[in-house]
Amino acid sequence: MKEPLNQMKLELESRSVNEGFARAAIAAFAAQLDPNVEELTDLKTAVSEAVTNCIVHAYPEQRGKIYIWAGVYAQGLVRVRVRDKGCGIANIAQARQPLFSTQGEERAGLGFAVMESFMDRIRVRSTVSKGTTITLEKRVKGRVGAEQK
Repeated sequence: MKEPLNQMKLELESRSVNEGFARAAIAAFAAQLDPNVEELTDLKTAVSEAVTNCIVHAYPEQRGKIYIWAGVYAQGLVRVRVRDKGCGIANIAQARQPLFSTQGEERAGLGFAVMESFMDRIRVRSTVSKGTTITLEKRVKGRVGAEQK
């Protein structure tokens, strides 16, 4: 894939109060493509789920860093990577199953299902004890192909 037309990086602590900031930051960054309300809500919801997974699952006993990268590409593609250096996921296929959670009955286990329902594509890469990277992709209909300055 070609280089993004524009990109950003963000580093946050794995605190629940930062989930809202991550949502707002991605929404503000994606606004350059003039997405409609539904597209913007989809992006915000998926990013919220990915960040929440980092907070709850990657660093269950301590705080860690969450790294977010976002890029916009031609034809309205938005790509967001949410990465942690936490405990990792032993079985990605199992973790992506609806209702599966490592946190018992306290959690609904719908994070990946929610991300998949709102994004055009998601990829999950993980190594136990090293961390997880979730890549989210969404094509917005906004100003398709608009040149970024």
